[in-house]
Amino acid sequence: MEFNKKLYKSSTNKTLAGVCGGIAEYFDVDPTWIRLAWVVVSLMGGSGILAYIIAALIIPDAPAQM
Repeated sequence: MEFNKKLYKSSTNKTLAGVCGGIAEYFDVDPTWIRLAWVVVSLMGGSGILAYIIAALIIPDAPAQM
């Protein structure tokens, strides 16, 4: 188990800003499930949209692959 994993926005699996793709890569799950959960949260109260914008600003981009 890797304990020094870091959360980054995905540079390969992104639809808007790569936030859901990055979260999916971090937890090693299918990004579709993360996106569906985010849509459900957004529809339940609207705070998901604000959370996505904040996450897109705060989560750093993935480092460039060499």
